[in-house]
Amino acid sequence: MLEGCVPWPEDIAARYREQGIWRGDTLGTVLREAARRYGERTALVHGERRISYAELDRWADRLAAGFAAHGLRAGDRIVVQLPNVPEFVAIAFGLTRLGAKLVFSLPAHRATELVHLVELSGAVGFLVPESHRGHDHRELARQVKAETTTLETLFVLGAKTEGFVSVAELETAVPDPRPLPEPDASDVAFFLLSGGTTALPKLIPRTHDDYVYMSGRAAAVCELAEDDVYLAVLPIEFNFAFGCPGLLGTFLTGGTAVLADTPNPLDCFPLVEKHGVTVTAMVPSIMTLWLEAAEWSGEDLSTLRLVQVGGARMTREFTERIQPVLGARLQQVFGMAEGLLTFNRPDDPADAVLTTQGRPVSDADEVLILGEDGTPLPPGGIGELVTRGPYTLRGYYRVPEYNRRAFTPDGFFRTGDLARLTEDGDLVIEGRIKETIIRGGDKIAAGEVEDLLLTHPDIAAAAVIGVPDEFLGERICAFLVAGGPEPALADLKQAVHARGVADYKLPDLVHYLPELPLTPLGKVDKKALARHAASEQEG
Repeated sequence: MLEGCVPWPEDIAARYREQGIWRGDTLGTVLREAARRYGERTALVHGERRISYAELDRWADRLAAGFAAHGLRAGDRIVVQLPNVPEFVAIAFGLTRLGAKLVFSLPAHRATELVHLVELSGAVGFLVPESHRGHDHRELARQVKAETTTLETLFVLGAKTEGFVSVAELETAVPDPRPLPEPDASDVAFFLLSGGTTALPKLIPRTHDDYVYMSGRAAAVCELAEDDVYLAVLPIEFNFAFGCPGLLGTFLTGGTAVLADTPNPLDCFPLVEKHGVTVTAMVPSIMTLWLEAAEWSGEDLSTLRLVQVGGARMTREFTERIQPVLGARLQQVFGMAEGLLTFNRPDDPADAVLTTQGRPVSDADEVLILGEDGTPLPPGGIGELVTRGPYTLRGYYRVPEYNRRAFTPDGFFRTGDLARLTEDGDLVIEGRIKETIIRGGDKIAAGEVEDLLLTHPDIAAAAVIGVPDEFLGERICAFLVAGGPEPALADLKQAVHARGVADYKLPDLVHYLPELPLTPLGKVDKKALARHAASEQEG
């Protein structure tokens, strides 16, 4: 396994193989087998483009050969930042066939996040779109290369640009590429990003073995079949959209994946009607938009049979609206890029579907709820959710000190989530131990926003919390102590944005206080701030 990664213990890995959980399949063999079985069936749809399984397979081979021709080797890391386009899918499969390690990046990331990802991964390549939503990503790539030491090659999806290798050049570099040897299935296929409670994301190594198994189990629980059409509403760099079951689960079962440019129902509802979409996945804030739009929309949504919703807590009043309005069965999901997935099942009682996040997708998943003393709690007890299993990581990449805190001595991952189990074994998430704000499905570390606010010359102290919001799930609320004139919210947003961070990390609300409340231990009392925010909201 790649240096800097933490492998599963040898005896546990051997057991997973003996039990047929890990079968030695790589992402490349998944696509190769799908091309053999389904041939000219449509694998991907984007706009007017329709790409068959056989075409996608050949495309991935050309890209793998093209990357190799331009110096990329097995084991090299490459950061890829693309929107929902077919090229992302072909590039991902091409890189994994080469044995290069793709580092997923969101289109919203800017210099701060991207420099961090390059430095942490030691990436030698960085691939960007020419532009996206009015932002010139080529200029961003140049800035990232100037501020890092490992980048050797910049790649661009778009017109040929000086200093960049275009994706078109990769596709034609080797006229008749031969299939490359498949990498070891136990090796890292790619890196997902943590939601993070520290300032910037950590890298999550996902192996071929664990990810193919996870996606297959997710597809089985969702009962995906050849006639299913999956709509990728979320960015396909998200674990949820890529493999839960997402695109990979769709390919495992011979269905069709449709890529949406935005999650807006005005864009997505016509896709549902045109392509007969049967399955999709989203976060609650997007579902809110869909429910509102469905009340007046004229599009035919009758083909939808399953809608997965996860990423933030939902009230029963909210979940009760989904099936009557959309006509599709709700499946609540709890998941993390680190591994564990829990889904409702098709035959679950209605009450469980409306109020719980279901059960793990694999019988080999181990889930415990620990009390403050570290001992497992019985059903109904609220404590920290810890887990281990055949697709949950054993350690983040290149952060050994953090890993010692994030895992128990026997390998259970400390999720930082407060949860309980029902008598029937269903998981219910009650909150979070870690100070993470989930805004519209994006996870934001409060500490990162605090540090950014403190760079403003007129801010003496800062504390950030999440406050409930019907649309976004949570909003970012900043409590500040001014060291001079009190900057307006718009000025603070502009100052933070100017430091090159993603827009979703900007504060939504600001309150100025003479001083921040402290606990008896001298730490900022965020419970007191939450009470203050609630009273302000009520007032």
